[in-house]
Amino acid sequence: MVAFSHIAVALSAVAGAFAAPTANPVEDLPDFELTNVTSFVRRQDYNQNYKTSGNVNFSPTNNGYSVSFSSAGDFVVGKGWSKGTTRNINFSGSTSATAGTVLVSVYGWTQNPLVEYYIQEYTSNGAGSAQGTKVGSVTCDGSVYDIWKHTQVNQPSIVGTTTFTQYISNRQNKRPGSGTVTTKCHFDAWAKLGLNLGTHNYQTLSTEGWGNAGGSSQYTVTGS
Repeated sequence: MVAFSHIAVALSAVAGAFAAPTANPVEDLPDFELTNVTSFVRRQDYNQNYKTSGNVNFSPTNNGYSVSFSSAGDFVVGKGWSKGTTRNINFSGSTSATAGTVLVSVYGWTQNPLVEYYIQEYTSNGAGSAQGTKVGSVTCDGSVYDIWKHTQVNQPSIVGTTTFTQYISNRQNKRPGSGTVTTKCHFDAWAKLGLNLGTHNYQTLSTEGWGNAGGSSQYTVTGS
């Protein structure tokens, strides 16, 4: 799920629908710092009120974020852009995973059609959110990515509980550190496979974890 009009506002984005199962999706809301927003409602403070299980300490900064977590049931945090803005994303930092499933991804949503998408740069267990049907592959930014399509039925989304599609690019050559994600490379590859996007809502660089996840991430994030 992340550059920035340079007035950063800490907020939780509207409810996301995660690939991992959750005990209570209503409480498993993402915590993002987005820009280009005129209004916001903070939905959840992961520093104090993480409600599924474990500990998640999220700290947004002017140009990125850090998060540490242990025994985490399910969470997603990150930094990104608000409605209608997509960028190539440059990130620099590191992720350490000690338990559970941990992802670092470009994460976002579109509407009409309603699509939740991941460009997974790092997954601690190899697959991360990838599920459903593998439909192809693409080479972007120095690695092959496997492309997956999956339908979520009656799951939380940015427009409420509904059925929607996930598109997932899963990088074979994992990089938990630094790099550039050329988002157009993935969007074009998805379109060639008939995986069409709609109007972009938000886009982030995110760290996600579930299954008693443990570890930490720290990143600076810019866009071009």
